[in-house]
Amino acid sequence: MDAILRAGGTFAEHAAVIDRVMDSNDQEKERGITILAKSASVMWRGVKINLVDTPGHADFGGEVERALTMVDGVLLLVDAAEGPLPQTRYVLSKAVAADLPAVVVINKVDRADARPDEVLDEVYQLFMDLEVPDHHIDFPVLSAVAREGKVTVGIGMPGDDADLAPLLDAILHTVPAPLGDPEAPLQALVTNLDASDYLGRLAIGRVMRGTLHAGRQVAVIKGGDAATIVKKPSKVLGIAGLERAEVDRIVAGDVFVLAGLPDVEIGDTIADPSDPDPLPRLTVDEPVLRMTFGPNTSPISGKEGTYVTSRHIRDRLAREVLGNVAIKVEDTESPDIIQVAGRGELQLAVLIETMRREGYELEVSRPEVITKDIDGKRHEPLEEGVADVPDDHVGTVTQALAPRKGKVVDMRPGDPGRTLITFEAPARGLLGLRTELLTATRGTILLHTRHRGWTPWVGDLPSRKGGAMIADRSGVSTAYALDNLQLRGELLVGPGETVYEGMVIGENSRAGDMVVNCVREKQKTNIRTHAADDAVKLPPPRELTIESSIEMITDDELVEITPGNLRVRKRRLREQDRRRG
Repeated sequence: MDAILRAGGTFAEHAAVIDRVMDSNDQEKERGITILAKSASVMWRGVKINLVDTPGHADFGGEVERALTMVDGVLLLVDAAEGPLPQTRYVLSKAVAADLPAVVVINKVDRADARPDEVLDEVYQLFMDLEVPDHHIDFPVLSAVAREGKVTVGIGMPGDDADLAPLLDAILHTVPAPLGDPEAPLQALVTNLDASDYLGRLAIGRVMRGTLHAGRQVAVIKGGDAATIVKKPSKVLGIAGLERAEVDRIVAGDVFVLAGLPDVEIGDTIADPSDPDPLPRLTVDEPVLRMTFGPNTSPISGKEGTYVTSRHIRDRLAREVLGNVAIKVEDTESPDIIQVAGRGELQLAVLIETMRREGYELEVSRPEVITKDIDGKRHEPLEEGVADVPDDHVGTVTQALAPRKGKVVDMRPGDPGRTLITFEAPARGLLGLRTELLTATRGTILLHTRHRGWTPWVGDLPSRKGGAMIADRSGVSTAYALDNLQLRGELLVGPGETVYEGMVIGENSRAGDMVVNCVREKQKTNIRTHAADDAVKLPPPRELTIESSIEMITDDELVEITPGNLRVRKRRLREQDRRRG
């Protein structure tokens, strides 16, 4: 995207400072993935090309489905060494279902382990597997070194004087021009929402038919029995490069940004008040995981966060649902606890991390799968995964999958010294699998998963092997106390950390919970022995992330999330209450 925008002259004057301009979100930069779909535009040979950058990960499929309603064709980007991955299949299947033509770009052909000819065969095989219509198989193929802004037609290495002209020409040749009649009555679809400190809520979408004029009233058509609202937008903005500029009109096929419609929602139709003709509302895949969010109730709550009450959390989740159609929020029996459902643990972890950075304190439960009754039988979500591992660790992956009811579907050689393992497993079985395999393979595994469908309930699955080490009193952890505990399991806290009764400070090496004193100090006596004067040697505690902590907890535990810390705790903090419960 950087190279395309540079080729279109969008930021020629400061091209040197551009780096992943579309992945501008902090979490996108840290994780190296796209989370939010974003729009931009370039001018090429007198034609305006609107670009929408979508996520590839199936957890963010709601963003993909919204973006596909705005476009007339897709650029299918495939790594010259890795080939098509599960997310490639996922996004392409959505594009094929929408009957969108594709331009295939084999990127990174300058990699030492590049295998572009084999990858192209895999792309053709992927199109065949998806049973696409014949006219979609005849797609243009380009080879690219995108970082250097070089493209060549067909399979090969771009020359030193190559640029992106072949790619932009292929877009003009392959992607059809908009079919909407600019003179017909207005019909536009809202596919995204944004907010501005000055303009309030912003509706983003595409004009399908007609022309959207500034200063004229429009009809906002909602779904179901909701009344149609007639209102004049305060501003009409268009996309010019990376900027939003005020314009007089937006014609059919172009992207709009409207301000001054406070009640607009994703999926609404913007139409001509004299001829309000609604478009089909957006539909997205159903969530497969759910977890509960609630206010932080630990003894040390409220010391780090700005927003700590259930009202704050409820308002923040309500704002999230407005702009994220793949998230669903429901009330529970407790007025303070809110149930949040999403596509996968990564999507939920990104939401939690965003709230944490905004100053929220909350507690979340272990994710659980959403089941479905099919023909009177209970079914659960089925996931398909592809693991790219060194040959030495193939057995590690298959052994980890077996107790989780996983089934190896395909196994073939990948890059030299590595193997690609395709497997299917229930979504419940994949909770915690990524962390376990990263540890077992010393961080050398690449794991990609996507929703495959539904499978009959497979019964009980193994949970965390060891029990919990639970602090029996509040205080500050000491190296002396932790030195004695490190032999019993793996610690989650280091010395000098604030702990409280009921907080999980480590994982027991055996099954069953163990209540421990981790704040005990060494007694100051006048007895001197060699052993007593040895320095305490503690291994570093396990570093918790949001994903690893929600994966490791059991049903009677919660993760306490504050802007500065992640802690694992029992639902019932006092030991007497846990025994009684």
